[in-house]
Amino acid sequence: MSATELRIALLQLVGCGYDRDASLARGEAACRAAAAAGADLALFPELWSTGYAFIDGAVGRWRAQAIPRDDPWVLAFSSLAGELGMAIAVTYLERSPTGPRNVVTLFDAAGREVLTYAKVHTCSFDLPEEALERGTGFPVARLETRAGPVMVGAMICFDREFPEAARVLALGGAELLLVPNACELEANRLGQVRARAFEDMVAVAVANYAAPQENGHSTLVDPIAFDAEGRSRDTRVFEAGEAEDVCVVRLDLEALREWRRREVWGDQCRRPETYGALLEEGGGLTAGPEAHDA
Repeated sequence: MSATELRIALLQLVGCGYDRDASLARGEAACRAAAAAGADLALFPELWSTGYAFIDGAVGRWRAQAIPRDDPWVLAFSSLAGELGMAIAVTYLERSPTGPRNVVTLFDAAGREVLTYAKVHTCSFDLPEEALERGTGFPVARLETRAGPVMVGAMICFDREFPEAARVLALGGAELLLVPNACELEANRLGQVRARAFEDMVAVAVANYAAPQENGHSTLVDPIAFDAEGRSRDTRVFEAGEAEDVCVVRLDLEALREWRRREVWGDQCRRPETYGALLEEGGGLTAGPEAHDA
């Protein structure tokens, strides 16, 4: 085992709905299993505190599930991280002054909060996420691990469908993107994960809900597209099946960093002076030819 090998536990579980006592107990058991298997970091699927449930279509009841960042449920995972000596990225519906937010908080192996990220690309076309307050940025944090320090950022589910999200995180120095997920990971979405890794020269870890809630397929990909002889390489380090599992996967940080040092993707050949349209709203993505004839 390499000294720079990071072991990531993808907690592919079925949610417990609004029963926070159950989600705490199930989440703790999964983290203990991950630590026993040697994990340095455990990642939950999206909105673990609610199981990404929306019961009876009642928005008010759903909003009432929001909890502050200092809630005992959240702090229990901070204490657990310190006890186990393992970083934990836990997800929950956060209560904020402006409305509920879909967040992930990363606690390091001493139980200290090093990163909290709120989902920027909320699914505003659908309940209950149209009731969410959007995040306002993509922070990157230094996470100390047994494999050494790692620069970590996060996206949440729908965020991964926007290349700008991963690019901003990469430009902020991220080497590893944590992606809590709550939707079907079929071929096209899995392809998006691989594309984000390849184009930004980052590793991407995705934890999804198990079947029957979603379809599992939690995954870890790296950006190393070619081997030492220049032959095409499968960047998929790991992909789970559909069943519940605590999947501990190894990421070779030194190989990742060597690829980033020597290859041309990521930031090396960018031409940001030509990308002004990316900062404009609207445009041709959804408009037809008629809009351009005016």
